[in-house]
Amino acid sequence: MIKMFARAALALSLVLAPAVAFAQDKGGKEENPDAPHFKAEEVAAVPTVGLPAVDFDLTHDLDNILYLDLSNGQRVAIRLMPQWAPQTVERIKTLARQGFYNGIIFHRVIDGFMAQTGDPTGTGEGGSPLPDLKAEFNSMPHVRGTVSMARAQAEDSANSQFFIVFYPKFGLDRNYTNFGRVISNMAAVDAIQRGEPPANPTYIAQASIASDNLPPKFVAPEKLPAGASVATAPAAADGAALSQTDGQ
Repeated sequence: MIKMFARAALALSLVLAPAVAFAQDKGGKEENPDAPHFKAEEVAAVPTVGLPAVDFDLTHDLDNILYLDLSNGQRVAIRLMPQWAPQTVERIKTLARQGFYNGIIFHRVIDGFMAQTGDPTGTGEGGSPLPDLKAEFNSMPHVRGTVSMARAQAEDSANSQFFIVFYPKFGLDRNYTNFGRVISNMAAVDAIQRGEPPANPTYIAQASIASDNLPPKFVAPEKLPAGASVATAPAAADGAALSQTDGQ
C-alpha cells in the first residue's frame, strides 16, 4: 500500500532549519559533536514537559541502545527512549532482533534534513509484516541526531521506517514519534549517501541491541530480508520524504 506524505506538510517541515553551533570548552576543545547545542531562543521554543533527557553513556542500559552497522564501515549507537515512546521502542527492538533491518538501504537522504530507512523494498512504500503503530507523539524536539518514525498522512500509520535528523527540524515536533537519539558516531550518519534514492545507497549491514553483544558487521548479509534490495530504487514522488513509506 502506497503511503505518501502530503506536499504541503513537507513544505512546512522544511521551514525551520536553525543552524547547529558546537560549543567549545574553556580549553578550546570542541565538545561531543553528537550532543545538541541550542541558542537560548531555540531552547525556549521547545519545552520538553518533564520527559527524561537522553543518556549519552554507552555503558548504561544496554538493552535500550540500538547499534546500526553501516555499509560505510561505521557503527552508530542510538539511545532508545521507551519513556518517550514505549510501543515504538519495542517495535524497533523486535525488528532489529529479527534481523529485519539487515541489508535495508537508506532510500531517501536529503542534505540538511534527514536520512530515511527501514523499507525492505527500498522504494519508500514498504514496511514490516507487523501491524501499524499507534502514534506516540511527544514534546521532545527534533534536534540533530533525533531518530523518529516515518509515517503516512494518517497519524497511526508508522510501521518500520524511521529517519535520522541531520539538523534541527522543530516543525516535525508533535507530528512524528520521536523515540531516540544518536549518542555515538553522528559523523557516520553525516556520511550516508545523499539521494532520493542515492545512486550508490548506504545500507544497514546489521542492526542489533547492545545487550545482545553481537560483533560489528559492515558487509551486506548473504540473504536480504524479503523484498529488500541494495540496488537503486525508483525515486519517490516529491513530498514523500518522511512518509512511512516515506519517512517523515
